[in-house]
Amino acid sequence: MRALIAQDRLGAWLASKYPEAHAVRNDGQLYAYVQALKERHMRKAPPLGKVLFDGRLQVVKHALGTHTTVSRVQGGRLKASREIRIASLFRDAPAPFLRMIAVHELAHMKEAEHDKAFYQLCTHMEPDYHQLEFDTRLYLTQLDATQRACSRRADALQPSARDTMQ
Repeated sequence: MRALIAQDRLGAWLASKYPEAHAVRNDGQLYAYVQALKERHMRKAPPLGKVLFDGRLQVVKHALGTHTTVSRVQGGRLKASREIRIASLFRDAPAPFLRMIAVHELAHMKEAEHDKAFYQLCTHMEPDYHQLEFDTRLYLTQLDATQRACSRRADALQPSARDTMQ
């Protein structure tokens, strides 16, 4: 992988390995997608209240997805609503990467910690979970390298303060 990164070929390698995009474009489609995974693998888990793409997630929490339980008072009882938020960068990621992050967040509904039981549940829902997690990290590395390269090019195109003063 280091050789691919050094030769600037990681993006092409990932594109050849994961050519298929997903059709999940908005929060409603994401909810249906995650709900279908939940119904298939975790029928007895509590219902999902909300599933959405979150544009601030990676910047604010340094996370790719979050799961939360929001408790509200309804009458004399507490009502729990479970929410899953997935970083909006997965809107344009390859389909298997969206599946991996959805499986990861669903597994947190049953297992809070990243322990053996958690990863067993992840691999139950997605047998290639570990490979997809590794490849997702490579994808994020490629995105970061691309953003840094674009930033350097933009800086090179802007005139320096000294040039504008003359």
